Amino acid sequence: MSANALFPDAAPWATHALDVGDGHVLQVLEFGRPDGIPALVLHGGPGSGCSPLLRRVFDPARWRVICPDQRGAGSSLPRGCTAHNTTADLLADLRRLREFLAVDRWVVAGGSWGATLALAHVADQPSAVAALLLRASFLARREDIDGFFGPLSLDDRATGLDHAEPAERERTALAWWRHEQMRAGTAGAEPQGDALAAQIDRLRVQAHYLRHGCWLQSPSLLERCEAVPRVPTQLIHARDDRICPPEGAQALQRRLPHARLRWVDDAGHDAGHPAMIAAVMTALASYAEHGHFGEAA
Repeated sequence: MSANALFPDAAPWATHALDVGDGHVLQVLEFGRPDGIPALVLHGGPGSGCSPLLRRVFDPARWRVICPDQRGAGSSLPRGCTAHNTTADLLADLRRLREFLAVDRWVVAGGSWGATLALAHVADQPSAVAALLLRASFLARREDIDGFFGPLSLDDRATGLDHAEPAERERTALAWWRHEQMRAGTAGAEPQGDALAAQIDRLRVQAHYLRHGCWLQSPSLLERCEAVPRVPTQLIHARDDRICPPEGAQALQRRLPHARLRWVDDAGHDAGHPAMIAAVMTALASYAEHGHFGEAA
């Protein structure tokens, strides 16, 4: 399957500026059909914002696709802001968003950090989630965070993002971006100008979360899975993911024995890899047609 198999991009049928307090205003876009199956799409990062790819795996004839940019991320304001920006804040925002949109229950889809937040959300509000689709789940364990950075510590990488000299901030962001690309197995165009400024803000939010263990150390994300209800759950993970270790997906399935785990070959941490796109779209089509992802593994 190629990227051409994605559903066509379209303008949102609704755009919201949701004031969540503490000076933060979230951009929330809605796609698909207003009476479709509600789906909450949680982007990765933290700090990345929702990209078109994340919504284009959903059939717009079947789904109501809800895409919030989290605090400090994407087009939410103020971009790159780390004040009043914690996992607890994001969970409160999701409670407020569901009430604002008058959604009773939604399917929650997320990849990487988005999968992390999805699990934390369903543990926080078990009755709000109809199903879970988790790609490249990130467990936010200390070994996951340390393993990503290798011999150069997070503090070493993060300090330059707040340097007084713009050139040093740019140098740090580019080095971090190249490291991510290498670990993810992707090869995007190197950011410049406004795109580089956006990277600096994205990484500032990401560093803020990782420095604090994503506020998911006690209780851990795996421990929070005790509160996850037995709803249809699909885990999709690449066997060669070097950012979110495959062992983490196995640990997660042990905590969620009702979940299906589908392995994808050679996709790394690339959400846009054809095999990963195919796996995600197959899962969504199954749920839209049957109300489940198939039999539990």
